[in-house]
Amino acid sequence: MAYVITDSCVNCGTCEGECPVGAISAGDSKYEIDASSCVDCGTCAGACPTGAIESE
Repeated sequence: MAYVITDSCVNCGTCEGECPVGAISAGDSKYEIDASSCVDCGTCAGACPTGAIESE
């Protein structure tokens, strides 16, 4: 199960640097997680200061 970034994302970019497989990138209005690359480790969710990352 991949993680997803909700609309609570404030575009701080913290999650992108924490992802060990590079599955996170900047989108138009928020960061996005590539579900096919996500290894479901949860590192990004733990790093997100707004709690905008949830398990799908």
